[in-house]
Amino acid sequence: MTAAPSAELLADLASRLGPRGFTRDPREMAPWLDDWRGRYHGAAAAMLSPQSTAEVAEIVRSCAAAKVALVPQGGNTSMVGGATPGPAGDSILLSLRRMNRIRSISAASNSAVCEAGVILSNLHDASAEIGRRFPLSLAAKGSATIGGLVSTNAGGTQVLRFGTMRGLVQGLEAVLPDGSVFDGLAPLKKDNRGYDLRQLLIGAEGTLGVVTAASLRLVPAVAQRSVAWIGLATPQQALALLRLLERVTGDAVESFELMPKSALDLVLTHIEGSRAPLVEGHAWQVLVEATAPDADADLEGRVEAALEQAFAERLIEDAAIASNETQAESFWRLRESIPEAERIAGPTAKHDVSVAVDAMPDFMVGAAAAVERRFPGTSVLAFGHLGDGNVHFNVRGPEGAGSGWITEAAPAVTSFVHDRVTAAGGSISAEHGIGQARLAELARLADPVRLNVLRAIKQALDPSGIMNPGKLVPLAEAPSGS
Repeated sequence: MTAAPSAELLADLASRLGPRGFTRDPREMAPWLDDWRGRYHGAAAAMLSPQSTAEVAEIVRSCAAAKVALVPQGGNTSMVGGATPGPAGDSILLSLRRMNRIRSISAASNSAVCEAGVILSNLHDASAEIGRRFPLSLAAKGSATIGGLVSTNAGGTQVLRFGTMRGLVQGLEAVLPDGSVFDGLAPLKKDNRGYDLRQLLIGAEGTLGVVTAASLRLVPAVAQRSVAWIGLATPQQALALLRLLERVTGDAVESFELMPKSALDLVLTHIEGSRAPLVEGHAWQVLVEATAPDADADLEGRVEAALEQAFAERLIEDAAIASNETQAESFWRLRESIPEAERIAGPTAKHDVSVAVDAMPDFMVGAAAAVERRFPGTSVLAFGHLGDGNVHFNVRGPEGAGSGWITEAAPAVTSFVHDRVTAAGGSISAEHGIGQARLAELARLADPVRLNVLRAIKQALDPSGIMNPGKLVPLAEAPSGS
């Protein structure tokens, strides 16, 4: 059971951190108390902004002794309210944004050591300066921070080739719930000293400790890039196309985004300056990007050969390969504008789900039909990363539905969708995390063995429950009659 911070604790923290590291000013805290999507509105007794791992450790030790809850936060880009404090106002918001140094970066070792507050786009820029790149990107790259990306095991559009953050983190530094510092930054490829504590902290959403720095894998810079927009008839054909591209181009394909015609139509209707890449309309669209680090690899020739074969096998109906970087970016802008177009069009119940890759095409079609039958007037817009089995399965409210539809009708829609995902052996959170938005659904649907292990780990490392309470780990139900 956590407690509200005493005046003495707050005064001590203020004295240690100074005015740049401690504030209770409501105006300074306000932007960081609401979640990215505006669904959750929290309160905090204070906001702390340490500038070193040593200061984080001091803060955690003090709060652990007083059993005061801490809510770690990076760029505040969580899609599930994972970095938003609760409404009671008795927790402390722990901002890692001042810890924004790239401690080291090396082309020789293909690695960078970044503090938790480093903004993703800044790491991209630093990597480019040494002829390397960090192969993870997402729409919030201008504000998302490394600590948050690690803590949520972020994915994005390049998972197909490079994996999630789990595959890109080589080492971690973190402050545990008792204030001790775990120093696991060394980028060891082989380390068999028992449980992998780094992997335990990745995706833990700040519930097991505060990630303060990470050693990250870099890859060679792109020498060639080929981006194509493709029209086809079914998701099943899209998966067959992906397998063909992989056979012809090797491991060059790093992004493969599938979208229905309705998604493109929304963007063309609501996003000024957008233009359809193909002349005719097609039931489904694919955006594919392939890259090569070798300037002599003839990447475009291999992509063209693959598309010619796809035409011959009647997998695709039309295709356009970007002729320059401007056109390539315009293709990507269409894909990245789908969420904005959805917001403009009306209320949408959003779901970040995954099933086995080979099962996803049938799931997209079958589950969409089931939802639209069960909830007349709704329409499903399922799009995303087909190659890794993750789509954003969004359900748009009926024509004329107001914002109240989200609170009144969307919960039943979400339960219906998640039931089908679970029945298909999938996950109700592919890349966004659980946070507080999916906590009840995880408790309802997860295997009891999984829940018991999550709770046991949380209890072992954070027995007082001070680390980001109310996120990720559902509380155990009280025994009947208690």
